Amino acid sequence: MKRGQKWAVGLGIAAAVLGATWLAVAWWLPTDEELATRLTAEAEERLGVKVIIGSAHWALLPRPVVVVNDFRTRQAQPVVIRQLSAHPDLRVLLHRQLVFEQIEIDGAVFPYNSARAFDVKPGASEPDASNGVLLEHLEFRNLTWLSYNGIAVAYDGEIDFDPHWRPHHVELRRTGVNPAFTLTLMREANTDRWQTRIQVGGGTAHGNVVLKTAANGAMHLSGQLAPHDIEVASALSAFHRRSPVGGRGSGQTVLSADGNSVGELARSLRTRTRFSISPAMVLRFDLDKAISTLGKEHDGQTALQMLTGQMDTQNTDEGMRVTCTDIKARAGNYTVTGDATVYHGQIKASGNLDLVEGAISVPFTLSGPVDEPKASVPPGFFAGAAIGTAVLPGIGTAIGARIGSTFGQLFKGGAQQPVAPKKGAVQK
Repeated sequence: MKRGQKWAVGLGIAAAVLGATWLAVAWWLPTDEELATRLTAEAEERLGVKVIIGSAHWALLPRPVVVVNDFRTRQAQPVVIRQLSAHPDLRVLLHRQLVFEQIEIDGAVFPYNSARAFDVKPGASEPDASNGVLLEHLEFRNLTWLSYNGIAVAYDGEIDFDPHWRPHHVELRRTGVNPAFTLTLMREANTDRWQTRIQVGGGTAHGNVVLKTAANGAMHLSGQLAPHDIEVASALSAFHRRSPVGGRGSGQTVLSADGNSVGELARSLRTRTRFSISPAMVLRFDLDKAISTLGKEHDGQTALQMLTGQMDTQNTDEGMRVTCTDIKARAGNYTVTGDATVYHGQIKASGNLDLVEGAISVPFTLSGPVDEPKASVPPGFFAGAAIGTAVLPGIGTAIGARIGSTFGQLFKGGAQQPVAPKKGAVQK
């Protein structure tokens, strides 16, 4: 047989094999309508909620792909995916199993209140993760996370996976944010340890995280970060949050979480940060004005020489709880100490305002919405301050205020009303 004839026979055999493969795959894969129906049933079985799929389409050339459009759950706040493109591994697909080389999500909304209602179940036909990587690469654009309180934050990102769903490389970004926010994780060899690199608020928070898995499958996540030179107000603004203070802060953070799944780890995540901001600025509150007007006016800002404390965060089923303790701040002749808790958009705080190098210590409380908290002091404070001023201006104000504050607490506030200082009296 001549060389040209051999090539012709070889090409003919290859064409026959490819044709048979095409027919086998085409026979197994359903029509677009059947595919949408199958995917809907599978999603409802996996998630435990009703699902609607606008359309679904599959193709083998130029690259195997399954495209799902307008996916949404039937919930008060639906989980929505505008478009999902999945590229299966054709070799595994021929064995009627799905292993994906890449999945791309373009436009999605994940409300926390809806996602936590999922009752996720593994698929009966899902291949054993120990045999390889079930998904090699995940990429998403404009994926919006809607918090418990309704705050929407959109992300772009990508994840490369190793076996057992271990992330090999992760990158998370906030688009359109300046200064930029990026989070990068890099796995150390084949260990369950990742180097963490975070850029936020013009500063950094680098560190590492470690995952330990018990014999029964229970997981424990721990880690350390070193926030450095982060502009606090800018960092929170990147996530559509308003900060009560400004200034560049640094500190040390430890984090931990426990659970039997990635979802449980995320829901139980807690952090503890010792921080220092120097100098700092209290935004939307003028301490001098509040004191000089007996609390009637306080719009403005207060410059602080320093602000230190400890901040603990705890993820819960109803959003994040933030607790600040051992807060210490200095502004000129004033020092403030106290504690505060922020939860469900409300703040509860209490502390002491010290004036004249500790000659007077005024207890105070803050409560109400984070954006507009109400401040209060014992009713006897202002009355005592006025009496003291009449006796001895300046020093008398401090002494009288302390006396008035004490009596105000003893009589639980009674019906005492603020009394304005006499004209010309020193009010600090």
